[in-house]
Amino acid sequence: MAEALVHLEVEDTVAVVTLNNPAKRGALSMDAMKGLIESFRQVAERRDVHAAVLRSEGTVFSAGHDLGEVRNADHDQLRRIFGTCAELMQLIQRIPQPVIAQVQGLATAAGCQLVATCDLAVAAETAGFATPGVRIGLFCSTPMVALTRAVDRKTAMKMLLTGEPIGAAEARAQGLVSHVVAPEELTEATMAVARRVAGFSSATVSVGKRAFYEQAELSTAEAYAHMVEVMAANALAPDAKEGIGAFLDKREPVWQHRS
Repeated sequence: MAEALVHLEVEDTVAVVTLNNPAKRGALSMDAMKGLIESFRQVAERRDVHAAVLRSEGTVFSAGHDLGEVRNADHDQLRRIFGTCAELMQLIQRIPQPVIAQVQGLATAAGCQLVATCDLAVAAETAGFATPGVRIGLFCSTPMVALTRAVDRKTAMKMLLTGEPIGAAEARAQGLVSHVVAPEELTEATMAVARRVAGFSSATVSVGKRAFYEQAELSTAEAYAHMVEVMAANALAPDAKEGIGAFLDKREPVWQHRS
């Protein structure tokens, strides 16, 4: 089931992970989440993949958890459902390749969490974002983790306490998505971003992605101290030496990428 719900394809150096669950509005069932986890684990192991796109079939990006599963679950099962979701979100930020969400429609609850978790997000102008759990008596507590790290506190609280959706333009203004494009341009625009990222040294990009999330959890002084060490090590890496040399020699660099 999980295999049918998630497809993984590779186009040149870009992996495309597709959630194929339009009949349930892109619901993040246990099978779907396990399929996504397996796909991103495969992406992480591939040295020929330098960026990943996360997309969804249908008119809705993801309506969040499968509420049928949630309604019929006991406490231990609920902990597994939400724990699997947390595992997926952390994996997306832990793999070395940047992950770019391609958001064609509504992303709610854990679906909104998924967008907030991705490193970049390209949204159609018609997309919408909401954390409406409060309306059904189930506060979006795990989506809140990603949401509060992507937008300002008042915006996060407005979304969490009212359940009201925000449009793509507001999502861009608040930092929930990185790009907004016309619906007919979404696929190409997302792939263009992915190909641009994939064209840089994957060794350098992976260092930067890991460092971004590490420093975000530190105090300013701790962040600078840690980043001094990260940047010094990065400067000694083969691709940094090649890139600096190419810049000074006025030529295009030839990347070794990840070893």
